[in-house]
Amino acid sequence: MKKIQMVDLKSQYEKIKATVDASIQEVLDTTTYINGPKVHEFQKNLEEYLDVKHVIPCANGTDALQIAMMGLGLQPGDEVITADFTFAATVEVIALLQLTPVLVDVDLISMNISIDAIKKAITPKTKAIVPVHLFGRAANMEAIMQIAKEHNLYVIEDNAQAIGANCKFSDGTKKKAGTIGHVSSTSFFPSKNLGCYGDGGAIFTNDDNLAHIIRGIVNHGMYVRYHHDVVGVNSRLDSVQAAVLNAKLPLLDEYNAARQNAARKYSTAFEGHKNIIAPSICDICDCHVFHQYTLRIINADRDALMQHLLDKGIPCAIYYPIPLHSQKAYADSRYKEEDFPITNQLVKEVISLPMHTELDDEQIKFITDSVLEFLK
Repeated sequence: MKKIQMVDLKSQYEKIKATVDASIQEVLDTTTYINGPKVHEFQKNLEEYLDVKHVIPCANGTDALQIAMMGLGLQPGDEVITADFTFAATVEVIALLQLTPVLVDVDLISMNISIDAIKKAITPKTKAIVPVHLFGRAANMEAIMQIAKEHNLYVIEDNAQAIGANCKFSDGTKKKAGTIGHVSSTSFFPSKNLGCYGDGGAIFTNDDNLAHIIRGIVNHGMYVRYHHDVVGVNSRLDSVQAAVLNAKLPLLDEYNAARQNAARKYSTAFEGHKNIIAPSICDICDCHVFHQYTLRIINADRDALMQHLLDKGIPCAIYYPIPLHSQKAYADSRYKEEDFPITNQLVKEVISLPMHTELDDEQIKFITDSVLEFLK
């Protein structure tokens, strides 16, 4: 059996080596390393894939989220509601901009931000909601957009983990995650469903004016060289990374389908087990693209299971072991433990298994058998 990787980027690259290498070689031949043709080509191709008016590439996903907030003109002290159970980058940029983070609990089933918790957290100072499409599963954007409309709030989608996922609305229509809010950010970190070979990110919006502002912000506040019209940053996707992404973008749906197929096999193996709550996935699932495959382990020793898997050469991880409200950098007297019952439960239960496009049946069987062996 091939060695199991948490993310097998080498095997993925070997399958597309010729295409990726040729794309990178074009950049090397033209020496257009910053804002070159490959960046603009990727931008247009991603706009077409997502059916969104504007894609603004940038240096990484954290920059993308920060720049999205800068573009909206949020002011110090404005309150921004987001999920307690997620990676720190989401709250990090809120704090960096001297906005006021308002962390709220999540839903037990989807692990995405709780709609009821959002409603309870709104105050006269609230200006924005940042839903995170966690682990690749689309948040309830229909409900979130309705709340935003009722309270005149911005919605900034953190789509770092769910590119390609669909959000379905009650009228039967579907839209890609990241194209529904006022603005969205994504990451092209190598392990993402659409990943480059370094750092990269992008901002999405259908708002022409906001797109114009953001294009200035990513490039030192310039629209005309040496004319600095807004306060900006230096955050550009380099042409080599754009070349990689442009080679991989046509395969994104195939990659997501491979992840969904692996997830379906995992969940089938764990079905009905008294100690395992596995992600549900239907035959036509397109709302979850499984950036991570995350189990909940109940009435059993999750940490001992993790060590058991590691001892058998199976990589695994806990995303995320400490809630944001308990992190030293973001602790605040406003937060009470009773406000986060689901997050506090999840951090004790979750464990993520290997998930990538190259998982084969032999590996999946070994992984599932090893989990079931421990939890017999």
